[in-house]
Amino acid sequence: MKKEIRIFFTAMMFFTRIPCPPSTDHSEEYLNRSSKYFPLIGIIVGSLCALVFWLASFAFSLELSLLLSMVASLLITGAFHEDGFADVCDGFGGGWTKEKILTIMKDSRVGTYGVAGLVLILALKFTALKEIGPSFIIPVLIAGHAISRLNSAILIYTDEYAREDLLSKAKPLATKMRKDDFIIAIIFGIAPLLFFPNLWILLSIIPLLLVKAYFSRYFNKWIGGYTGDCLGTVQQVSEVVFYLSTILIFKYFA
Repeated sequence: MKKEIRIFFTAMMFFTRIPCPPSTDHSEEYLNRSSKYFPLIGIIVGSLCALVFWLASFAFSLELSLLLSMVASLLITGAFHEDGFADVCDGFGGGWTKEKILTIMKDSRVGTYGVAGLVLILALKFTALKEIGPSFIIPVLIAGHAISRLNSAILIYTDEYAREDLLSKAKPLATKMRKDDFIIAIIFGIAPLLFFPNLWILLSIIPLLLVKAYFSRYFNKWIGGYTGDCLGTVQQVSEVVFYLSTILIFKYFA
């Protein structure tokens, strides 16, 4: 149990800015095992964002409350996944070989593709959440952050790591997930969906699996696997796709 707690806090320290116990370290062994807690970290991040939205809604409009919750997400995670998404936009937008793509993604500067991608994906998040409406924003935020991180964990479980150098953000996560760890990740990722009054929400899993399948094929074609930036991209796109899927499910099956 003590070891599992350390693995959890390792994941918390690596993927968020939330303070962790001083004893938490960057042990490669623990980081390799921490991927099973990706969705749980998503539940925590989503819950904190939902809390900010709920508190802000007492004083501000729906739009401003949503923006504040999005700011909270960026502050809590250090824009970790958004940074990966921007790097992938730049790398795959400007590179035509594996070496060039990986080189661009390692560059700390953000280019035109990255800026455009970030603006569009943040705008999609805001607009989709606004359309969902205040009644369901809180459970949707929690579920969206959890299940989108599950999709990244699925990519780790099924695909190979594409980079051999030590510069990648996800180097400590380069090994395959164990089967029992993968099952734990699935449980944490799916659990928030079961609290919705309408279980038609489970249909959102289908487009999310299509997102994973598409990126798996795309990344393997161009760079032979995934990197840490690729995982961030899958999380960001999956989050948006979940919000869009929720809108359609509420519209046609609620």
